[in-house]
Amino acid sequence: MMSDRKQFALVMVVAALFVGWLGWRGFEIISLNDRLKADEKVASYPYQHRVLRVEGSTAIMSSLRSHTTSTQEALGTVFPNMRNLSDGHRSWQKAERELAHIQARSGDIVLGASGIDRIRWELDENWYHLQAMKSNYDTGL
Repeated sequence: MMSDRKQFALVMVVAALFVGWLGWRGFEIISLNDRLKADEKVASYPYQHRVLRVEGSTAIMSSLRSHTTSTQEALGTVFPNMRNLSDGHRSWQKAERELAHIQARSGDIVLGASGIDRIRWELDENWYHLQAMKSNYDTGL
């Protein structure tokens, strides 16, 4: 049987290790996002790809696209003035290439960090929600 004092000490050590691990993970995410902000092309794009969390050696990054959200829908949110263009307009193709390039570059920057071997993209639902709120505010709804 472990004494209450030893049991308490063990719980405190485990708690301290857990808090330290959480702090390190938070620092790691901040550090990865700082790397993205330091890249001029990535930082100047209207949508900021960012690391949401790290699971093992996989960085989960925000994206505007998913199997349920088309590139055109994403670009129409980033560049509202493009919504009026026809589907075949060459501005769509140019914007799609630029978004793909910026997303790939963002992933490469994060993959360049030690300890990150994979990227998993996750739809940035929060960003879409904030854009809808902003749009409603701007139009006075």
